[in-house]
Amino acid sequence: MSLSLSLFTVNFDHFQILRAIGKGSFGKVCIVQKRDTEKMYAMKYMNKQQCIERDEVRNVFRELEILQEIEHVFLVNLWYSFQDEEDMFMVVDLLLGGDLRYHLQQSVQFSEEAVKLYLCEMTLALDYLQSHAHLTDFNIATIIKDGERATALAGTKPYMAPEIFHSFVNGGTGYAFEVDWWSLGVTIFEVLRGWRPYDIHSSNSVESLIQLFSTVSVQYSPAWPKDLVSLLRKLLTVNPEHRFSSLSDMQTSPYLADINWDAVNEKKMEAGFVPNKGRLHCDPTFELEEMILESRPLHKKKKRLAKNRSRDNSKDSQSENDYLQECLEVVQQEFMIFNRESGDGDGEAEAGATDDDAAEPEAEAGTEAEPESSSKLSMCGSVCSSPSSC
Repeated sequence: MSLSLSLFTVNFDHFQILRAIGKGSFGKVCIVQKRDTEKMYAMKYMNKQQCIERDEVRNVFRELEILQEIEHVFLVNLWYSFQDEEDMFMVVDLLLGGDLRYHLQQSVQFSEEAVKLYLCEMTLALDYLQSHAHLTDFNIATIIKDGERATALAGTKPYMAPEIFHSFVNGGTGYAFEVDWWSLGVTIFEVLRGWRPYDIHSSNSVESLIQLFSTVSVQYSPAWPKDLVSLLRKLLTVNPEHRFSSLSDMQTSPYLADINWDAVNEKKMEAGFVPNKGRLHCDPTFELEEMILESRPLHKKKKRLAKNRSRDNSKDSQSENDYLQECLEVVQQEFMIFNRESGDGDGEAEAGATDDDAAEPEAEAGTEAEPESSSKLSMCGSVCSSPSSC
């Protein structure tokens, strides 16, 4: 008999909540400290009911599936995943330096040498991911196997490659890894220049964007080295067949001829920009919102769940919203817990465990997760807000 995975499972009680540092379309993020090791992490948490109502459960599960399979020095890596009655949790690497968007909003002027290092680091990350996942945003990422193509209109419009929009309007064969290298080109251009190469907003129609790419030329700074401009042109080539889209392509660029790629991968290159370690590089209003405006604050979760359990036990077993309750039960059964530190250190995953399960070490080890094709998510159609919308 194998040792129960529950012995290695962590839950909400294993972490001390320090402060809120961000939020996105899928959830919120806070800094936490693991009580036994005192190691600090970022913890992302997503409300189950909200995910069901917005039909986002599959995206969360897909993100978990991808994060459990990957680990790289230039990725934000997953360490633990777990759940309780209210939320799904992902505990990942904590990077206190803030993200590029925050620093751009703070009017930080990045030197060319600093951006060059970022370019190389992101190139290595994309090269790694090409053998594991198609990267847009892990929330809406797609796993692509050799020879397969993606077709969904997914991503953040200013960073999406032209072929994604063409595929959506005209059909055809779809798109593949080349779209990630376009996004890299947009990012590097923006960090260097302070604005993106194309004036694109989320409100722009797909048809207008297709016309934009065919009529508007990117204006490069005359102060940039010619080799840098040449490399950016290769990344921002509208035709994906002619675009740089691999590590080997990037290594042929004269602009990167002096790069020691092994040193980059081992983080031995001196950073051109180092955030001030004496301050937190995020919007302080996130913490205020969590403490003052949030109807279900994280720091009151334990008391709230205890009260809810007591109330649920006194209710009739028939929920006022049977469909929602059924979907919540399916999410609980299908959610994959994960601990990268468990067992042999490669990480292990198991379906259906909750905080209560994790507290009982005498439980038997669970079976391996079934393929998605047999997922119980079909019980609720696409796990959406109402039967009529499925």
